[in-house]
Amino acid sequence: QVQLVESGGGLVQAGGSLRLSCAASGRTFSTYAMGWFRQAPGKEREFVAAIRWSGGNGYLADSVKGRFTISGNNAKNSVYLQMNSLKPEDTAVYYCAASDRYCSGYGCYQEGKEYGYWGQGTQVTVSS
Repeated sequence: QVQLVESGGGLVQAGGSLRLSCAASGRTFSTYAMGWFRQAPGKEREFVAAIRWSGGNGYLADSVKGRFTISGNNAKNSVYLQMNSLKPEDTAVYYCAASDRYCSGYGCYQEGKEYGYWGQGTQVTVSS
């Protein structure tokens, strides 16, 4: 129903920046919000950021607040994750997700279970 394709991952030194993109297709009009999650080896999937298609600045996990920015482009059905001041602990596979669930505020969008559609992920590796 909704297809998501991430891009922009790669290898970067600590302190550097990357910009991840997520292109959505299909029934994107049925979705309320987009999110970014990440999963590092041996770790559970972790919420990173979410944003409503209706706009605003979105919501960021405490671990990335002040360093990452999430944004969306409705016309392009795309969301972006600007990642600055990267740390080695940011190393993970980053997944884009789409939710067709309405959530008052961003609380529920911090939960992976609220997202019905997921991309294949893009690897981000931050070296020391």
